[in-house]
Amino acid sequence: MTELADLTAVQLVDGYRKGEFSPVDATRAALRRAEESGPRVNAFVRIMAEAALSQAEASAERWRRGAPQGLVDGVPVSVKDLLLLRGEPTLRGSLTVRPEGKWNEDAPSVARLREHGAVFIGRTTTPEFGWKGVTEGPQSGITRNPYDPSRTSGGSSGGSAAAVALGAGPLSLGTDGGGSVRIPAAFCGIFALKPTYGRVPLYPASPFGTLAHVGPMTRDAADAALMMDVITGPDDRDWSQLGPVEGSFGAGLGEGVRGLRVAYSASLGGQVAVRPAVAAAVRRAVETLAAQGAYVEEADPDFSDPVEAFHTLWFSGAARVVQHLSPAQRELLDPGLREVCGQGARYSALDYLAAVDVRMALGRRMGRFHSTYDLLVTPTLPITAFEAGVEVPKGSGHRRWTGWTPFTYPFNLTQQPAATVPCGADEDGLPIGVQIVAARHADAVVLRAAQALYDAGVGGIAPPAAA
Repeated sequence: MTELADLTAVQLVDGYRKGEFSPVDATRAALRRAEESGPRVNAFVRIMAEAALSQAEASAERWRRGAPQGLVDGVPVSVKDLLLLRGEPTLRGSLTVRPEGKWNEDAPSVARLREHGAVFIGRTTTPEFGWKGVTEGPQSGITRNPYDPSRTSGGSSGGSAAAVALGAGPLSLGTDGGGSVRIPAAFCGIFALKPTYGRVPLYPASPFGTLAHVGPMTRDAADAALMMDVITGPDDRDWSQLGPVEGSFGAGLGEGVRGLRVAYSASLGGQVAVRPAVAAAVRRAVETLAAQGAYVEEADPDFSDPVEAFHTLWFSGAARVVQHLSPAQRELLDPGLREVCGQGARYSALDYLAAVDVRMALGRRMGRFHSTYDLLVTPTLPITAFEAGVEVPKGSGHRRWTGWTPFTYPFNLTQQPAATVPCGADEDGLPIGVQIVAARHADAVVLRAAQALYDAGVGGIAPPAAA
């Protein structure tokens, strides 16, 4: 029943409720996709078939009794291998993490999914400690793009993006410290949301500090809203979590964009060179929002590239990750990670605080910007997926991954909600994403705008042939 692998989580739950199929059927279909795609794409560190089928059977019994456990009871879910999953090692993409241990705790978002009856089918790949925008490293190898396995899936949640694109479960948990759910989602043709910082509790705290968010990676905005209703549940282990959410993220999802004030920035004021195919697809998406009643104006938030401040914060976090490692263990690290850790270790406390000053100034600027505009719309990335196995496109002149993803990391600095919606493909059939950004706490507005694109037929592209 592999056709079940193509359904969304919302469709699966509806089918369970009507008795059209069972969680066991859906889980087998997702596992089949995961196993069949393994050699070509490498989306999973581990596939947990036996445990998943046991969870699915328990879910099927609950549905037979008419007593589902929660909102996603029986839905196949994957989890990025940076987040704790009870009973399974969390190796974080590194040869320096030993699999031995009790592993007896769930991350908050994982715990909420478990409480709602989700079926965990596997752990998805990540670069080492999630440090870069492609998914490749010493522990899990190269994760490839489902649309063209010679290209990258993006990162650092590249395994999760590839898994969802392939039909290996409609929901996946990813993390985003500089674009890490949005980058691979855009490259792999799926939806992803980086929520407002603190909206989804996180434990253990990220060494990258308040840059790091947990977010849903899904087939569409409706599935993300469903997942947000689950994973935003409170958890006392995160001291920085936000207060309870009032109502459901799905409640106003279909209200459309009529009357919303939308700023369209094609290139952040000319700072970014965007490929013509990407620019054209994003402009069509913006025109669709205008046709649906949004007030659209070409406007830039008018900030200079904060990449140096981001590097100071990000590389310092990376240095903190490996601080406890011995010289022998450091030799096992991804060479690029080892390099940025060395750079991060050389920053002073004053350097770090200067970067925080840049961050706060950017946050104030965006706060003022959103007093005029409800949404900012940009390309998610200026390019489509490039060759697999490298940090930057060959011949690009970029030194680090941040060079080719200038639209994403600024909004980790500001902690704003930002989503990517697939809005077309380039001449090679590679997906293109449009990014929707809102003021802090306005996650529901981002989801509404994304849903408007799906309702208009702009969101989404044909699934990859590999699926």
